Amino acid sequence: MSQSSHSNLAIHPVEGEEGELLRRKQVARRARIATAVVLVLLALGAARTVFVRVHNAHTLEARAEESTQQYVRTTTVRAAGAAQTLQLPGTLQGYVQAPVSARAGGYLRRWSKDIGSRVQQGELLAEIETPELDQQLSQAIAARNQTAASLDLARTTVERWEALRKRDAVSQQELEERRSAYTQARANLAGADANVERLRQLEGFKRVLAPFSGVITKRNVDIGDLIDSNKPLFLLSQTDPLRVYVSVPQAYAQLVKQGQPAKVTQTELRGRVFAGQVARTSGSIDIATRTMQAEVMLPNKDGALLPGAFVQVELAAAASGALTIPSNALLFRAQGVLVARVDAGGVVRLIPVKLGRNFGDTVEVLDGLKGNETLVLNPSDSLAEGDKVQAVADAKQPGAAPAKVTP
Repeated sequence: MSQSSHSNLAIHPVEGEEGELLRRKQVARRARIATAVVLVLLALGAARTVFVRVHNAHTLEARAEESTQQYVRTTTVRAAGAAQTLQLPGTLQGYVQAPVSARAGGYLRRWSKDIGSRVQQGELLAEIETPELDQQLSQAIAARNQTAASLDLARTTVERWEALRKRDAVSQQELEERRSAYTQARANLAGADANVERLRQLEGFKRVLAPFSGVITKRNVDIGDLIDSNKPLFLLSQTDPLRVYVSVPQAYAQLVKQGQPAKVTQTELRGRVFAGQVARTSGSIDIATRTMQAEVMLPNKDGALLPGAFVQVELAAAASGALTIPSNALLFRAQGVLVARVDAGGVVRLIPVKLGRNFGDTVEVLDGLKGNETLVLNPSDSLAEGDKVQAVADAKQPGAAPAKVTP
């Protein structure tokens, strides 16, 4: 317990105070660092919150602006002069088609051609048994022979009386009477000859012949049937070429001309299109139906088309020279018929138009448009003048669509 012990005791308290001070400084520094970290994190969180709120506000404004924007589907008005196509129903008919009747009455002895048979002009179709006609011919021949005998008697009588008149044995009046009787006998013989010839010609009608080449499409009689002139025996049609008669509505009559090409299709013959030509038109409007009849000539060399079949005839009509727009671009309001035009700035302008012919999917515009305008398709009832819209071009730009007309 010397002086060195006292010195150690003096040193340890000093060192303890310095360590404590050092520890406090370290703690304070750590607290400051933690505080700074917390403050930085709080600042970052606040900045993130502000950024998210600003971004959401901009997004909300953009969506609100987008929701208030009107999107419309548009089309462009086609230039004038587009050709029109008419599709009309029609029925095929033979180029020549006629019922074949018997001129002579009697009973059918036999028929040699049936339905579907192709015959040539002058070919035998049937034979008729005519007992009454045969008897009439026999009687006519007998009457003719009797008249010829009377004529011979009248001629010899006139010759005898002329000789007597030269000797002044008979009067001139008596001679004139005999001459008149001779003239009458000659006339009677001529009448009898004509009657015999008539009956012989009727006898020739016992053989029913084809008046032209074609196909038998109907047979109305059988062996033993009673035949008269009012009962057709066969229906004969010439199937190459064929005729198609169509009724063109008055609105399109001016577009159909002689010589125009025509396309004929039949539902049952899918994929086949038959080319024809307008042979002639009636040149007038039927006051009952308000249509003009047109005849289309159609070659049928392979016989694929049958008379009586229902077909669709497509006529490439001449250009009308008028603008056409889709029918669903029209607005019907109190001001009349309008269209909604979209200008370069996306502003809607309502324009009144004057319509022409209705082609179904499209319609003619006679006044109000100049061409190449952008029109709104399927405009809503709420669409008004001056509305701001966003135009979206229609993927299918309708042109001069075929006019499908059913009279």
